[in-house]
Amino acid sequence: NQHPTESKPTEQAAKVEAAAPKIAELTVAAVADAVKSKSAVVLDANGAETREQFGVVPGAVLLSDHRNYALTELPSDKSQELVFYCGGTQCRASDTAATRAASAGYSKVSVMRDGIKGWVSAGLATESAPKS
Repeated sequence: NQHPTESKPTEQAAKVEAAAPKIAELTVAAVADAVKSKSAVVLDANGAETREQFGVVPGAVLLSDHRNYALTELPSDKSQELVFYCGGTQCRASDTAATRAASAGYSKVSVMRDGIKGWVSAGLATESAPKS
């Protein structure tokens, strides 16, 4: 039973996105360079299951929760470049976490859209997530 008169979720999502600060998207290669040169702090917005299945980007800060993490989990320097990632292209946890950082005054905030799945697909090394 379909109800064509119902509002489409994509229309509502577009309105929400328009209100959020613009967050840049980085490629896996750009993030790999930032990791190698230590020019950015990489933050993992994944849950424990995803971390266990795919690992984490080496040196990534593991956020306690993508939505309600403590701002003390971020570097104190608000001009530090921050790159958030989550599972992959369909996941939006990194966007939620990045928006929280941008709203808190961090000026260089981006997301790695392909997430940990894209990182692994590119053949890049991962670290095992610490057992909690």
